[in-house]
Amino acid sequence: MTSRPLWQWSAEETATAVKGKTVSATEVIEATIKRMEAVNPRLNAVVVNLADAARHEAATIDANKHIDGKLLGVPITIKINTDQAGQATSNGLPHLASLIANDDAPIVRNLKRAGAIIVGRTNTPEFSFRADTDNPLFGRTYNPWSREISPGGSSGGAGAAVMAGIGALAQGNDIGGSLRFPASANGAVTVKPGLGRIPAWNPSQDSTERGILAQAMSVQGLITRCASDLKLAMSVAIAPDPRDPFHVPIPWRGSPIPHPIRVAFTKDHFGHGLHPDVSVALNNAAAALADAGYIIEEVEVPLVHECANVGYRCLMGEVRTLLDDDIQTFGSETLKAIFAEYYQYFPPYQGSELIRMMAQRTYFARQWSLFLENYPLVLTPFLLKPFFTAGRDEEGCAGVQDVIAHSLWSFIFNFIGLPAGNLPTHIADLATGPQPIGIQIVGRRWREDLIVDAMTAIESRIPPVCSRLWSQMA
Repeated sequence: MTSRPLWQWSAEETATAVKGKTVSATEVIEATIKRMEAVNPRLNAVVVNLADAARHEAATIDANKHIDGKLLGVPITIKINTDQAGQATSNGLPHLASLIANDDAPIVRNLKRAGAIIVGRTNTPEFSFRADTDNPLFGRTYNPWSREISPGGSSGGAGAAVMAGIGALAQGNDIGGSLRFPASANGAVTVKPGLGRIPAWNPSQDSTERGILAQAMSVQGLITRCASDLKLAMSVAIAPDPRDPFHVPIPWRGSPIPHPIRVAFTKDHFGHGLHPDVSVALNNAAAALADAGYIIEEVEVPLVHECANVGYRCLMGEVRTLLDDDIQTFGSETLKAIFAEYYQYFPPYQGSELIRMMAQRTYFARQWSLFLENYPLVLTPFLLKPFFTAGRDEEGCAGVQDVIAHSLWSFIFNFIGLPAGNLPTHIADLATGPQPIGIQIVGRRWREDLIVDAMTAIESRIPPVCSRLWSQMA
């Protein structure tokens, strides 16, 4: 048994120990609660404390010899835009603070059925639509590496919590980068699933459905400290749920493909420049994959800038059509100003043009599908430079454009529905202090397993950064 504190254990270590009765679920949860009480006041990552309910669940597990599950006794957090029975799905908005869910979302149900224990709910920006995390209801979340660095968004609370040691797994979601931004900002690991991989729906929506593009781009997922925990937890999260009629019920592990696996490698920066530390992170990842037996080929990948531009203009068109009234009515002045800049940078398609351009999604997806026949994985930048400062997107036109221009590699894969992982492969020494730099690995449709395998291979050669963070936080 490891001598590390229980709150530092991985989900895999925790579940194995609880099942084997070498530690109790109660011991794990008490250690996690103690850690949450110690670090959360300076982070504001967990905004709804569920310690008492977590203690009850742990006691139930310890008292029942027949309870089992892949995540037995594993402490987790849930994002406040995701339905959890008896809790408010506020989405960072004061006017939704009393919207109490009467049932669990599919991913919450799947995690709980596997024995995971929810210790708290994590922060998100208003409408979960920023790459930073701040809102009028709960305030700002801070990055555990430095209060000057944004924790990312929209799953910023999830990323900050899991890296600070508040739970081994953090649930989040991603419509344009909302799993990968926080992973990159905080030094965590994630895989944005492809469309249909994890069942998704909020019962609190009742009969009101999201726009068709939001349905096609938004996915549920998990943020972890190590890639091996994604293998364990994703196999749980993908369990079918009939409430998502477009879920694809296929096994976690896909059919074997010929080895060695070819990886397309690109440093394309679209004329914005690539920061030297991002280049180092990409080189580190490529070297680790090559050492693990992958074939790395630096090649041009298809239609990235075009797809990113069309995709975001389409999304802005749908947002302006279906969501803008709510943004103007319920959003803060800060959020309204940010959206005004979004609309300027990516002019929304409207009317028949929006319908025509949304149809181009299939063209872009087809070109990528053909490319991935030859290269099952693609190694790309995520951000083109180290993570931006807290509140950067509040700094007018220059701030919003700085955030968006350097993140084009993010939302393309939401638009065409491909899976994309993120993990840190370098720690930059910057004026704000040490900062993790994340890279992105994209894979074939429904082959999240290949991405996680590649991230596991990298991680065996470039260790997770959590130990350095915890030493710095001590």
